[in-house]
Formats: sequence, structure tokens, C-alpha cells
Amino acid sequence: MSEVLLQRREGAVLVLSNNNPAARNALSPAFYAALTEALAQAEADPTVGAIVLTGEGGHFCAGGDLRQLAKRRELPVEERRAKLEGLHNLIRTVRDCRKPVIAAVEGAAAGAGLSLALACDMVVAAKNAVFSVAYVKVGLTPDGGATAFLAEFVSRQVLTELCLTGERIAGERLHALGAVNRLAEPGQALVQALALAGQVAVGPERAMARIKALCRHAYGHTLEDQLELEAQYMVQSQATEESREGIAAFLEKRTADFAPLRSARPADQQENL
Repeated sequence: MSEVLLQRREGAVLVLSNNNPAARNALSPAFYAALTEALAQAEADPTVGAIVLTGEGGHFCAGGDLRQLAKRRELPVEERRAKLEGLHNLIRTVRDCRKPVIAAVEGAAAGAGLSLALACDMVVAAKNAVFSVAYVKVGLTPDGGATAFLAEFVSRQVLTELCLTGERIAGERLHALGAVNRLAEPGQALVQALALAGQVAVGPERAMARIKALCRHAYGHTLEDQLELEAQYMVQSQATEESREGIAAFLEKRTADFAPLRSARPADQQENL
């Protein structure tokens, strides 16, 4: 049986690729476990500066396997909920990863595949990539945080239209709406994602983890809450070797070198954000 998740390195960038092309990279519990483990290992590896998530065979992810979902009606509600939490825990893991995660989307990103892409910190998509929240077409409701992620950049009316019609959304439209960072020519999403990942992979690890947390909380916080969090992180960052190196490099008109400051730390010893 082939691996459900392929891994390779491009310098400081770890590339993780969903490897179920026969089913357009539909999700499975095995994929949840493999991606969760890979992200944990990447967080602990000081040589990994950024992560790119993509899919094999020309598609990002077609979402859940409908054949498996059809069987769940036979299960007690508690078991159905437990299986769904497998997906939701994966979405939390991607969102909360301390290192930048960039989605490279070609082909379809449907249902939970759309949620997985939008859980990433940034999205690079081919112009002809297709996104959809098509749950309504099979009598289901969105999961995986789809409505939460979409609501960050579209109005309630547009969100409702997308969810009630299940219409496919082109990568170009999502870019215009603000959900896609960069558009690529067909077949070039991974190339552009790698370039973006390479740019951020050399940054200050601890500062970037704090920046990620600030960006994540910004949409739910009041101004006062966000000012407080910014103040906490700024005073912490001022005392780090990262800021010492960054400020010195700026004053000396040279490129900052944060690589020597990276260190492997067990998850339970990492700074609280």
C-alpha cells in the first residue's frame, strides 16, 4: 500500500503531499494521522523553516470520501461525532502549527479540502483551480471550519450564497475576494508556493510563531484585546537573540542570519503563545 502522505525537502522548506490521486486526494483517518505526525516533527526540526501542503495527481483535495460518509448513518451519533473530530483536530493542528504552512492548490479543493487549504497561513492557487463548499448538493452541511474561514473575507450574503448553491469558485475569484495570496499559471502553484515558503523560511522562528498567533486572534479580538496581546509579544520579543540579530543587521546594513538561533525543542518546552 502506498504512503498516504509524501514528504520531501526543498532546502529549509518541507513539502507534504496528499497521495491519494485515484480519489482526487479524498481525506482519510490515515491521512489525518500522517499529516499530524509530520507537522509535529516539522515543529521540532530546527532545519525546517516553512511547510508547503499540496496534493498529487493534479488535485489538492476532493474533501471527504462520500462512500465512507454514507456508512456513518448506521453509527450511533457519538461515534459519528468522534470520527468528525478527527478532521476537526487536523484543522486545528494545521492552523496552530508554529511554523508557516502554505497551501499549493491545483485542481479541486472541495468540501473539507477547501477547509484544509484555508486553514493554512497562506494559499497559492492556480488560476483554474476550483474551490467549492458543495455539501448542500449531497444533503450535508459544512464542516472543517469552512464557514469560519470563509467568513473572514466575505460578507454573510456571499457566504450564504456559496454554501446554499454549492457553486464552484475559481481560483481567480478567491484571489479577488482575498482568500488566495498568489495566483499561478496552471501547473505552477507548487513552484510559486515554494518560492513564497523559501522567502519566509529564513525568518526568525520565535517571532514568526508570535506573528502567526497575532494574525489568528486578530479576527476575534476587540482592539483592546489585540493591543494587549501585541504588547505581551513585543516585550517578549525585545529580549530575544532574534531581535538582537535583526536590529544589529539592520543597523549594520547586512542581511540578518537567524538560522544559528533555531533550536530543536520538545513541544512541551516551547514558549507559550
